[in-house]
Amino acid sequence: MRNKRILNWAGITLLALIYTGCSVPPIAHRTENRTVPVGYNNSQDSTNTAKISWKSYFTDPYLTALIDTAFKNNQELNITLQEIEISRQEIRARKGEYLPFVGLGGGAGVDKIGRYTNIGASEATTDIKPGKETPEFLPDVQVAAFARWEVDIWHKLRNARKAAVSRYLASVEGRNFMMTNLISEIANSYYELLALDAQLAIIQQNIEIQTNALKIVRMEKEATRVTELAVKRFEAQVLHTQDLQYDIRQRITVTENRINFLMGRYPQPVQRDKASFANLVPNVMQAGIPSQLLQNRPDVKQAENNLAAAKLDVEVARANFYPSLSLNAALGLRAFSPVYIAKLPESLVATLAGDLAGPLINKNAIKATYASASARQIQAVYEYERTVLNAYIEVANQLSNISNLASSYDLKTKEVEALTQSVTISNRLFASARADYMEVLLTQRDALESRFDLIETKMQQMNATVNIYRALGGGWN
Repeated sequence: MRNKRILNWAGITLLALIYTGCSVPPIAHRTENRTVPVGYNNSQDSTNTAKISWKSYFTDPYLTALIDTAFKNNQELNITLQEIEISRQEIRARKGEYLPFVGLGGGAGVDKIGRYTNIGASEATTDIKPGKETPEFLPDVQVAAFARWEVDIWHKLRNARKAAVSRYLASVEGRNFMMTNLISEIANSYYELLALDAQLAIIQQNIEIQTNALKIVRMEKEATRVTELAVKRFEAQVLHTQDLQYDIRQRITVTENRINFLMGRYPQPVQRDKASFANLVPNVMQAGIPSQLLQNRPDVKQAENNLAAAKLDVEVARANFYPSLSLNAALGLRAFSPVYIAKLPESLVATLAGDLAGPLINKNAIKATYASASARQIQAVYEYERTVLNAYIEVANQLSNISNLASSYDLKTKEVEALTQSVTISNRLFASARADYMEVLLTQRDALESRFDLIETKMQQMNATVNIYRALGGGWN
């Protein structure tokens, strides 16, 4: 009879498993595309600048000191570090879910059972000791160890832990990606600051040159060689150039404070070598091959880990359709009086139970969770592919930018040389009355603008070397 009951129970359980297993709704999954072009501009050279440490890539000691300070004090980076810690604790929590839980507890109480109830009538006829009935108010004292364990048949709990690990790794890559962005933001702002210093120095030089020219024009006017109109035009030109310096000073203040914000400190002067901009030479870049982006770019690895976690979430949601098996056990001592609780085996109590439960009817919530997990997995696939595509395009754009800026800088250098010579020539012709004062003014203005453009182009060149280093995935290591 007992064996027959066991067989019946096993048959019912098997039918439940078959029913729930066959009722899992099919959800379309999408596999990510991990193929990338074989090279940039048909180049197969695998030498990659991203492998260089940022302290070796940026050699300016003032710049490296700024970046070091930002790594310690930047609030956004510190917030990300706490997110990593949260992810780490999530792993511990998930691990604890599939391990047995054991606890120790105790309690005491008192019961009064009605005399004319079935329990009360039976207790009235039971002697605790010969000639002594069970007390009307019956105490209850117990101390026991208890355990419960959900048997992870379908690896639901283990997959949940693996998903937590993948999200932890994604948070680490998120920190690395933030580090590369922080380096590039500080470096770009630093080079912009040096360019503004150079432009301010040019303005001050031009103010001095134009002031001297104004003195000469006034002397020419006293000698009746020019009119008051020429004097006023030269004076206006001096005032215009003097006005330019205040806009540059404001931009310097804004740029300094942008760096201060990234460093997590209040406004203060940024230490730098103001004369070093003229000697800056863009680094020679080696882009390697596109497949290296999958290993070097932190945002690509972050998207990959998020995708892995999303796939595991689908498996966790699928496991909710199947029955879960839980085991509960307890072992302890129980008596109606502390005097008897240590008497063995009379006070010994033990329980062992197993629960097998699975969804049969109204599984809408489980189906919705499963469908949502599948949709998020497909969403993670698109996010991964978008991140890889964006990484490749960023590198391609910066490689093209570096090439075009190099050609532009060469042409602008020649333009500055020509206009600088034309300023000298126009002043000489004006002194010999063979050139109009307007020619002198226009030549000086064009020369000033060309020198500004040359500095701007050089700043863009330095920014391009920073941006390509970030686009290749350098800086976090």
